[in-house]
Amino acid sequence: MLAILPLTEAQRFITRKTVRLSEAEGVVAPILEAVRKRGDEAVMEYARQFDGFEGASFAVPTAGASATTEFSAALETAAKNIRQYAALQLPREMSIETADGRRLGCIVRPLESMGAYIPAGRYPLPSTLLMTAIPAQVAGVGTIAVTSPHPSPEILATAKFLGIDNIFRVGGAQAIAALAFGTASIPKVDRIVGPGNIYVAAAKKLLAGEVGIDFVAGPTEIVIIAEDGDPRWIAADMLAQAEHDTEASSILLTTSRTLAEAVAQEVARQLENLPTAPVACEAIRKNSAVILCPSVDAAVEASNRLAPEHLVIYDSGLLPQIRHAGSIFMGATSPEAAGDYATGPNHVLPTSGAARIRGGLSSADFVKVISVQEVTAAALRSLAPAITTLARAEGLEAHARSVEVRLG
Repeated sequence: MLAILPLTEAQRFITRKTVRLSEAEGVVAPILEAVRKRGDEAVMEYARQFDGFEGASFAVPTAGASATTEFSAALETAAKNIRQYAALQLPREMSIETADGRRLGCIVRPLESMGAYIPAGRYPLPSTLLMTAIPAQVAGVGTIAVTSPHPSPEILATAKFLGIDNIFRVGGAQAIAALAFGTASIPKVDRIVGPGNIYVAAAKKLLAGEVGIDFVAGPTEIVIIAEDGDPRWIAADMLAQAEHDTEASSILLTTSRTLAEAVAQEVARQLENLPTAPVACEAIRKNSAVILCPSVDAAVEASNRLAPEHLVIYDSGLLPQIRHAGSIFMGATSPEAAGDYATGPNHVLPTSGAARIRGGLSSADFVKVISVQEVTAAALRSLAPAITTLARAEGLEAHARSVEVRLG
């Protein structure tokens, strides 16, 4: 079932799949406009139509939410590690004074608000609430609003654990629109983050610019580069990704045919008793493969061309050659699933080639780094020839005169 292909015949697996949003954009555009014009009334209509919503209010109280001792302990462990890593990512304020009299620096200020979209369809994801809200809290964001179409008891318990009161039972494009524009019930936010289906992605794409977003996400993906290793572990990692979605992609790049065949056999064996096999099987069949590479360098180059969301490298010596990846897992005992939950780095990651231009969600996404500059009279006099020459080269005479008037 898991294809084994030479690199020369695996072009479709190492050529980035385009996220096709045009059809979804046509569906969601009227939804966005309706919410812009009619607010809660429109949100309610779409919530009833698409989410089966039957209540009178979107707000979900968390005061009565409870969790098992085991789940609470898991939250404590994961939150501690996520918070610790998010603190490392924050930009730092700085200042310098140059010899010619310029005082330069930057200040760091948090966004005032953010919205987190938490999926709750086939798999409700309380871990995504941790990954989206904690970096914002570390950054100092004042208002955190959470939308989820069907928040599970675990999602509500996680919101309570994090001290989040603004949680709303609404999903899809209407949730994104409500967060972007604000309604009587749902606050307008500065940035919307979190994964979702193709309609959520399309809504975020259409609203980017009116509101900040993290990125437009496509199906999840993993690439593993290994010359040897335990086939059971590699197969388990591929299936862990494949069970997310029928469009998910799991790719092993290896130089070893022996390993390739063993992994393919293990995938088939493990699928026999996997509860999520109907989803994983389809993802393995359609979008996954073992690709035989003539060399490790060729494997690394194929991975860089793909720019995968998750990259596992069994040989840490390959790290200097990696140019593009959302998150990197080094060594056989660093499964991607560990990063999904509790190691600390974020699991909201760029897909569909977006890892060529950015990494995963971080606390830095929730702050602004604002430049600060003070120019002494001596420094201005020293810089005046460069400033006025450049200004006049651009035809901006008032710019040049605004400097010259100060020189006396």
